[in-house]
Amino acid sequence: MRNLTLRHLRAAQEIARHGTIVRAANTLGLTPPAITIQLKQIEEDAGVILFDRTNDGLRPTAAGLAFIDAAQMIEERLRQLDDEIDAIKGVRAGTLALGVVSTAKYFAPRLMATFKKTHPDIAVSLTIGNRAEIIAKLKNHDVDIALMGRSPSDMPLHSVVFGDHPLVMIAPPDHPLAKRRDITKEEIAREHFLIREPGSGTRISLEIFLGEIPGKLEDLGTEMSSNETIKQAVMAGLGIAFISAHTIAMELEFGKLVTLDVIGMPIRRQWFSVTRTDRTISPAMNAFQVFLRQRGAQCLPFFDKLYPMQQEPV
Repeated sequence: MRNLTLRHLRAAQEIARHGTIVRAANTLGLTPPAITIQLKQIEEDAGVILFDRTNDGLRPTAAGLAFIDAAQMIEERLRQLDDEIDAIKGVRAGTLALGVVSTAKYFAPRLMATFKKTHPDIAVSLTIGNRAEIIAKLKNHDVDIALMGRSPSDMPLHSVVFGDHPLVMIAPPDHPLAKRRDITKEEIAREHFLIREPGSGTRISLEIFLGEIPGKLEDLGTEMSSNETIKQAVMAGLGIAFISAHTIAMELEFGKLVTLDVIGMPIRRQWFSVTRTDRTISPAMNAFQVFLRQRGAQCLPFFDKLYPMQQEPV
């Protein structure tokens, strides 16, 4: 394997990512025959087949997966080397790949804009996805910093709180419970809920809150793929929802939605800045982390005046 080059490594990674020689070639700006030759050189040098040729495209073999994992480690080490050199030089410019869960998209642009005012030479890219997608990008080193509610426990991560995250129950203004006070958990559990996908941080908190109600978790409600869809469905009268207060500031202001006065709510969670512990912190990453600690909470939608927050039950 001593004849391998970075070109070989990147060719194998793109073949695995796209499943075809043609798409890998397009991504790398090469011709399909050039990619085919590189793959043949790798397999001849290693003495094993790295990809099975199937009707659905090229699929990595066990040897292929080991090769791709090594390629990702090498690529990550080169990125770390760039960061280390920049740190030694004291570079203030740079790039930052920011990943945020979908709920955070309501304030992430404001965070970026505020950060850019004091760090105009740092180019920030933004990736938005559900919790599972952002965790996968952390695992693959596709993002430098992730903003989320709960960090996963199956990889080495460092998490720092940068702000509060209140979760509330919402309904249309004409809902029978809209003007009620001190609604009990048992009463609210009888309602039809519009919920996010399994694994969502918001859904997990709702399941914890309603966990003691017999049978409720077996029939929690109608699953929907995004906060925007849920809000529109609530406004249409299809049910109520448990949602981040940061996603509904505009709807509350214009009277399209109301928060329900449920005993034990709002539930207060927290926003975290999450980074991998097995990589070097670049100057750009450090600058953003310092910014979050000092000013991150100020960029979150202000909700305290609308609804005093209570602590999340343990």
